[in-house]
Amino acid sequence: MTELRGDGVRAHEYRWALPSVLLGDAREGRRVRRSTRDWIVDTGMFLVACGLTFLSLAEMTHEPEPLLAIEQVVGALACAAVWLRRRWPVGLALVTTLLSSYLELVGGACAVAVFTVAVHRPFKISGPITLLGLVTLVPYVMLRPQEDLSPAGGAVLGVAIVLTIFAWGIVIRARRQLVWSLRKQAETAAGDARRSERERIAREMHDVLAHRLSMLSLHAGALEFRPDAPAGEIARAAGAIRTNAHLALQDLREVIGVLRHAQSGTDDLVPDRPQPTLADLPALVEECRQAGMDVRLDLRAADAPEHLGRNLYRIVQEALTNARKHAGGAPVAVTVAGERGKGLSAEVRNPLWARHPLRLPGAGAGLIGLTERAELSGGRLEHGATPEGEFLVRAWLPWPMETTPETTLEDA
Repeated sequence: MTELRGDGVRAHEYRWALPSVLLGDAREGRRVRRSTRDWIVDTGMFLVACGLTFLSLAEMTHEPEPLLAIEQVVGALACAAVWLRRRWPVGLALVTTLLSSYLELVGGACAVAVFTVAVHRPFKISGPITLLGLVTLVPYVMLRPQEDLSPAGGAVLGVAIVLTIFAWGIVIRARRQLVWSLRKQAETAAGDARRSERERIAREMHDVLAHRLSMLSLHAGALEFRPDAPAGEIARAAGAIRTNAHLALQDLREVIGVLRHAQSGTDDLVPDRPQPTLADLPALVEECRQAGMDVRLDLRAADAPEHLGRNLYRIVQEALTNARKHAGGAPVAVTVAGERGKGLSAEVRNPLWARHPLRLPGAGAGLIGLTERAELSGGRLEHGATPEGEFLVRAWLPWPMETTPETTLEDA
């Protein structure tokens, strides 16, 4: 698998990188080592050419000796030239087709050459060569009449043979192209699946850890800028840092557990504790309040399905994290409402005028991840400044009338 050719391309990778029908294009004018399959196919083609030549030779009993000798020599050379069909398929087809306009024992090699061109070359090349083969039938039937066939009958038989060989080659070429196309589609689909899985893992990691890490940064910043704070406040801040670090690790284990559970498709791997839903929003808001945020929650859809509640919880969590990063100290209003059959919505508002003295860094991936999460659930997400001078994050997720087992497992 590691053998290199002179052009620096690995032989086995090169063979699989191109469809079989295109290998002839790459091989023309270049020495390429034949595989075991190539040797088997080439040997079969050589035997076919020899067999057709011997069948034709058995019928040449009344030909003059000089002509018979020329036929035998040229027929033997044409059969030997079949081994060059992979390197020079077009040249071999042209030479044998022209020779077959008068010589009969070249017919076997000519049939193999035309078949090879039909398989390994596009129609714009194989079509004219086949047409040339049909044209050369005219001088053959006129100069070499058969005893048991009229010129018209010989011409019809020759046309049928040439077109059958050409059609057979075209069918094989089309089949190989189809197989190669399906293989490429499968490789592309596998690559897309791997990329989607990586994006899903990254989105889950960001949504879960951004909230906890922003809490850590907030409390650590308070300790840095108020080294003279009372011992009780320093102890509370250190306790909050320890608690959020512990929760961050626990959330990380939960996300990894959910991802493994979804990938395995079994019940062996489950999260350490239930994933958050809308019922956990009050606890999230209370945690933000303890960190110094002014958050008001209006929750009117606590009975939403778990998968919808989990997605909306993550959206609200990330929106609160962004508000804490970019508008610390500003009041934040969270409104969650919904009804079966109409959908589930959430709005997070905060004034634009407020700025946190320690603005936390952000890569801008949070809102992108929220938009992707909403769209994957069949919903939508909007964000931006409003005419009232507020920054608004609004999400809507579909809440069907009937909740099936499939929908409850969605986005797990």
